[in-house]
Order: sequence, then structure tokens, then C-alpha cells
Amino acid sequence: MDLKEHIKHLEEKLLTSEVRSSKTELKRLLADEFFEFGSSGRVLHKDENFKDGGIGMIKATISNFDIHTLSENIVLATYRTFNEQTKQHALRSSIWKLNEGIWKMVFHQGTKWPHHFKALRRKIKQYIEQKSNLCNNEMEIFY
Repeated sequence: MDLKEHIKHLEEKLLTSEVRSSKTELKRLLADEFFEFGSSGRVLHKDENFKDGGIGMIKATISNFDIHTLSENIVLATYRTFNEQTKQHALRSSIWKLNEGIWKMVFHQGTKWPHHFKALRRKIKQYIEQKSNLCNNEMEIFY
């Protein structure tokens, strides 16, 4: 398994109920200095905000996953998630650090991605095409 696949596998583990509900499993994946800016707007720290039930359940899928090497032992993972329960998209980024042969997440940020963005983009594209057609028609008058 290459590094990109390995980090994606770790990110996917963090979406499972088995890991999210277990302080022990979370401690295996999250560095001691871990903190998160959640898509909810909350700031979470590894031991301060985790309840006995962990970090809450989520049913989400990952897409557009990629990693960006920041140094020999640090990578930035970027991807999108789709929460199947809330039908909400989010842009996500995580910083992973290799320490004593083990990759652990040190930072995570989730930013909600408006579900209506595709429709908005489609409307903007239609508007531009409409304006472009008007310009082309006006230009034909000069030829």
C-alpha cells in the first residue's frame, strides 16, 4: 500500500463507528497535540472534548482524496465528504505526522460545502453563456 492509500485508509477508519465511539481507537490515530476546526464551527482538542461515547457517529463517504507532502514526515490530506444522514457535503483537510513509524493526525478542518453549489454554478454558467451569445450576436453586426 502506498502512502496515499495508507492515509486514505486512516481517514476512512476515522469515519467508522467503531473508531469514533472508542477513546482507545481515537488515541491510536490522533496525536497528543491534535486539534480540529469542525464543520460545525466547534474547536476540538484530543482529550478535552471527547465524551465517553467518542466523537459522535457519522455516515459519510470520501471523494477527491489527495495528499500533499509538506516534509519527509508530514503530509496534508485534502478531500470531500458527503454525510449520508444530513445530505451535507464538506471540504476537509488533515495534517498527518509520522512519529516512530506511526502516522497520526495532528490537525483536521472541515468546511461545509453548500449543497446548492452545483445549481448555483450551473446558473452562473448559463448566465455567462447567455451574455456570451449576446456579445457574439452583436459582433456579427460588424462583419
